[in-house]
Amino acid sequence: MKKIAIIRIRGLVGIRKEIKDTLNVLRLYKKNFCVIVPDSSSYIGMIKKVKDYVTYGEIDDETEKLLFEKRGEEYKGRIKDSKGKIQYKKFVVYNGKKYKPFFRLNNPKGGFERKGIKIPFSVGGALGYRGDKINELIKKMV
Repeated sequence: MKKIAIIRIRGLVGIRKEIKDTLNVLRLYKKNFCVIVPDSSSYIGMIKKVKDYVTYGEIDDETEKLLFEKRGEEYKGRIKDSKGKIQYKKFVVYNGKKYKPFFRLNNPKGGFERKGIKIPFSVGGALGYRGDKINELIKKMV
């Protein structure tokens, strides 16, 4: 199954409430946060809603492994509540370890594309769909 990496590029100021809520559902709380989601229609709909604030594309296995090794934060919270009735799913299991479902990345070395963070990738900026080139951007940000 294909996976999609989503990186939040633009900040918090001046965002409409519905877009801010969608970014929170995707767990993109701050600038330079990255999440990996499955390629399903519900996630595609959310991505299209926030396309003016994020960049996304298909991630390969090598880059995913690099993300978990260098930027994966281990989840140390509880799995069940004190009575054992509720199970929490606030983590991702990778190679038998539990990690937080997002990655905090640095700014990319060498900066974003030439035209900046307010213009789509297809025109020379940094936003929107970028296909396999997301892997190069992630490697610059790790």
